[in-house]
Amino acid sequence: MGGVRLQDVAALAGVSMKTVSNVVHDYPHVSDKMRTRVQAAIDELGYRPNLMGRRLATGRTGLIALAFASVEIPYFAELARVVSAAAHRRGYRVLLEETDATLDGERAVVSSSEAGMVDGVLFQPSTMTSQEIAQHRSDLPMVILGEGAAPLSIDRVMVDNVIAAHEATAHLAALGRTRIGFVGHERDGLSATSVQRIMGYQRALEEAGLTPDPALLIASEAVSAAGAVAGVGAAVDGGLVFDALVCRDDLAAIGALRALRERGIAVPGQVAITGWDNIHMSAVTFPSLTTIAPDLTALAERALAMLEERISGFGGIGRHEIVGHKLVVRESTGQPE
Repeated sequence: MGGVRLQDVAALAGVSMKTVSNVVHDYPHVSDKMRTRVQAAIDELGYRPNLMGRRLATGRTGLIALAFASVEIPYFAELARVVSAAAHRRGYRVLLEETDATLDGERAVVSSSEAGMVDGVLFQPSTMTSQEIAQHRSDLPMVILGEGAAPLSIDRVMVDNVIAAHEATAHLAALGRTRIGFVGHERDGLSATSVQRIMGYQRALEEAGLTPDPALLIASEAVSAAGAVAGVGAAVDGGLVFDALVCRDDLAAIGALRALRERGIAVPGQVAITGWDNIHMSAVTFPSLTTIAPDLTALAERALAMLEERISGFGGIGRHEIVGHKLVVRESTGQPE
């Protein structure tokens, strides 16, 4: 029904406009009985809050944007689920925006394209430089996610990729593996993610008394499972010898599993494998994947808390914070003896 107003819902439900507003904004102090009554009136009338009207009345729309490369990447799909749930608890809805990891797509996120639509943005960049991000619209509150470019003027929440990659590699070294490769980084131009993970990988090798070998860096044409299948397959067919693989992410690990299985190489018997992200499917691959599990709940909660502070007027220097992670050991590596 077009033109349904908040007062129409209030009249049908027999409550005040304030009560309807409290239900719409999901305020916790509304009783379950009253919430059900008001929601029934909302559903019957087909009422939808007017975002522009809300912005004029309160200065806010109740929407925030979450921008990242692609929802086809399982990590981002799971990030979106966690952020949406956390935002809902804070009274926000989340608008997903895919950038396709292109410069134009990312520039659109930090430009005036979001003017008037959202109260703030959580943004995981893949392409933009720190300097360019710093020049974004200052009146659009923003928090950067991940290990990409992040100017000192903007808040950022991330996992320590260097330490996490070090832990995964050290786990493999503790198993007695001595030819440990790294799989899945970009063939043409390393992302910040790959740079940091390779750095942690190299440090762990050196601490274990192993000499880093550039031949063991197995790149992909694209950051994908298919890219890893091709990369690992070509490496094996070309005679490269390794007994363990640190994979840039779980998709690369899944691709490595397939490439090795196709060639009759046992995991973890002949080659141990670690992934990264702890996506849901990592627990049900065969064998199940040992993987780095970022604390997505902590990341979402901290990022949203910072964004709310920015929305409310906080204008201090950017706060760069690290949330936790853990190494989840499964069948693809096994436990050290």
